[in-house]
Amino acid sequence: MPRFKLNDQVPHFELPTVSGESFNFTKTIDESDQWHLLIYFRGSWCPACMGELDEFEESKDYFEKQNIKLATITHDDEDELEKVVKEHGFSFPVLIDKDFEFLETYDVHYHSEDAPYEDHGAHGEPAYFLVDDNGKLLYQQRQTSPFGRPHPKELRKIVKYIQNNLK
Repeated sequence: MPRFKLNDQVPHFELPTVSGESFNFTKTIDESDQWHLLIYFRGSWCPACMGELDEFEESKDYFEKQNIKLATITHDDEDELEKVVKEHGFSFPVLIDKDFEFLETYDVHYHSEDAPYEDHGAHGEPAYFLVDDNGKLLYQQRQTSPFGRPHPKELRKIVKYIQNNLK
């Protein structure tokens, strides 16, 4: 079971960005009136992840119009991440989860070396968290493999559904 439920206050985290800044989520929540979509991805080596992040970049205007800020997180090599950010032109923050702080706190699935099948070694699997402007969880999805994740078009539907049905 996930460590937190919908409408729970999400845990604080602070992680470095590929651009060398520090991303403090509590400060970000306090200083904005935006919702936040946090996306944990497997790594720069994952073609499915890179394709999905390209789709998020293409959908950025939609999320901005909905007052939703995107941030992505991974436990990957900083140099490799710098390359893909430049190559793909990602304009959203790419955070580096060096010590698996986010992965553990947000209960992201970790594909370890002792998993029942080989899958590019040890890494975190895709996970999605939609958080409101007060830091409360509106949506969460955690994967145990690279497939079955909600892509940007599906997340657009989820956002619209939540917006239309908020209490």
